[in-house]
Amino acid sequence: MISLSLAEIATIVGGQQHDIPDPAAQVTGPVVFDSREVRPGSLFAAFAGERVDGHDYAARAVEAGAAAVLAARPVGVPAIVVDDVVAALGALARAVVGRLGACVVGLTGSAGKTSTKDLIGQLLGRLGPTVCPVGNLNNEIGLPVTALRADDDTRFLVLEMGARGVGHIRYLAELVPPRIGVVLNVGSAHIGEFGGREQIAQAKGELVEALPTAAEGGVAVLNADDPYVRAMASRTKARTVFFGESAEAAVRAENVRLTALGQPTFTLHTPSGCSDVTMRLYGEHHVSNALAAAAVAHESGMPVDEIAVALSEAGTLSRWRMEVTERADGVTVVNDAYNANPESTRAALRALVAMGEASKETGGRTWAVLGEMAELGGESLAEHDAVGRLVVRLNVSKLVAVGGREAAWLDMGAKNEGSWGEESVHVSDAQAAVDLLRSELRPGDVVLVKASRSVGLERVAAALLGDAGVEGGAATR
Repeated sequence: MISLSLAEIATIVGGQQHDIPDPAAQVTGPVVFDSREVRPGSLFAAFAGERVDGHDYAARAVEAGAAAVLAARPVGVPAIVVDDVVAALGALARAVVGRLGACVVGLTGSAGKTSTKDLIGQLLGRLGPTVCPVGNLNNEIGLPVTALRADDDTRFLVLEMGARGVGHIRYLAELVPPRIGVVLNVGSAHIGEFGGREQIAQAKGELVEALPTAAEGGVAVLNADDPYVRAMASRTKARTVFFGESAEAAVRAENVRLTALGQPTFTLHTPSGCSDVTMRLYGEHHVSNALAAAAVAHESGMPVDEIAVALSEAGTLSRWRMEVTERADGVTVVNDAYNANPESTRAALRALVAMGEASKETGGRTWAVLGEMAELGGESLAEHDAVGRLVVRLNVSKLVAVGGREAAWLDMGAKNEGSWGEESVHVSDAQAAVDLLRSELRPGDVVLVKASRSVGLERVAAALLGDAGVEGGAATR
């Protein structure tokens, strides 16, 4: 963050100074909302959550070096008190980024946002200092916190934008207006909250509506393979760049295939030439993510050969997203347990099958440990049943459905699709899944673990890796 005095910040956010002995004192560190992340010179934003009230940690934050607290009430230590901490944080981000010359890249989509954000950050980082969210800080708190990490040296600011309803992305784009906007896809994630794909498309398209005109340098990067996204070209005054495998895409992939380990390889085509890419990531779904990142990099001036090298060298930066670890005994654990929706689950299953091909000759099997895909509303039964059926159609060796009603639907779909009911087993919780796998796994097996974040299936992956003395999170392949 650029250095600002407490008096300047109070003016920007329309706040009152309380218990501040020196209004000229500078905030030089990051803005944080977790007191454990405070650094000398930080501004601590105190939010009153359902379980924890950040105001209770204000004194601890100042003791750890925070210059002051952004708060909704006086807290007995230096504080800037505002009516709405979230709105004040947004106002501060808007003002700070407005003073900088960074190119802001906004990104949204139903699936793949975090992986694509990580790819964009790694590519643009080769062109200059780049600020990118850690994890999936993509809401009205996480986005401004990320934006406030930018400083005078920042050339690119990459922001992930999530939405739970119409109007959310419009709000985020008003906080930190993007020059480049990327829309990945319109899927079924959160369809229960939105009410349908049309409403999801309406919400995601708010990003391209917020872009500056083509004459002002605005660029909309859209997925040509998704009809809902492709149609967003009519909703923007920015210049449109399509990516995908479609012939109409300016940035496209040809000759897409998977290596024996399940890693995508393809020929990248751009308006300035083509080059071959072999990714370190797992699963064919990363091709679309890579093309989106390539389009942003190309628009930012990166030569196609350098884009191809950067994509081939890019790794996973965020936890529990297709993290692949091979244990000493030859069992491979694929931890994709951060979140799940029907599209991402189908992609992960296909990646599992591709990874399992190499071990079939030695008797290795594929295991899909799946839990609930949340927030699907009235589509939930059909979607879980369909994923269970897909497990069988893909010849995954065994489905382990973990949890309650939704897991039962996964199990039902697999058993109805299968021949003898041996393709699937339904267990009550993560520990039951661990117990089953511990008794059944053998060298050469590949285990995919995936569910919505609320299910907590990362515990299954952690336990399996802990059995072999491997710490979760380290992709060793």
